[in-house]
Amino acid sequence: MRRIFLSASVPVAGQGDYHQTANPFLIQFAVRELLTVCLGRRLLVWGGHPAITPMVWAVCEDLGIEYAKAVILYQSRLFEDVFPDENARFGNVVFIDAVEGDRAKSLARMRTEMLSGPFDAAVFIGGMDGVIDEYQLFQKMHPNAKVLAVRSPGGAAMKLADQLGQIDDRIDFARLFHEELGIAVTEKRDQVKY
Repeated sequence: MRRIFLSASVPVAGQGDYHQTANPFLIQFAVRELLTVCLGRRLLVWGGHPAITPMVWAVCEDLGIEYAKAVILYQSRLFEDVFPDENARFGNVVFIDAVEGDRAKSLARMRTEMLSGPFDAAVFIGGMDGVIDEYQLFQKMHPNAKVLAVRSPGGAAMKLADQLGQIDDRIDFARLFHEELGIAVTEKRDQVKY
């Protein structure tokens, strides 16, 4: 596996009912563990989210990973006014032009661009309707890729895991990611050819 797509967010009240099952601490913990397992070993691709982008930056810094080689951040210009400060630190952000005045079409455009490259796997953690949308598009574009919906943190990924019959509820996320994504604990970082 060389490229992994991450779809994750922390659900908020007022945007569906996913916040009722979500555990924000476990979502953040799962994302951090995925980053710790993958960074420098696989190219991680994700769509910018204010709850996730700062974590990616922090873990890159903690591990001493050159983020320009380890991650690709996609961002719709629709959200330019609310980009996290960390966006400016990623020199490899792919900005996708918004569809004037249309949030749904802007997100669809960004997601189509983001998922157009080759992927070996996708990981879904927490989230709201966007996680379901990204899963459907990912599955359509990459039907043979590995899909891992992390159930225990709740949110839309829990619903997706149930639909896929992925009932693993463990919170030993590092082991889960090593096993499911085929990344050995001993695999060196920054030795990956993208």
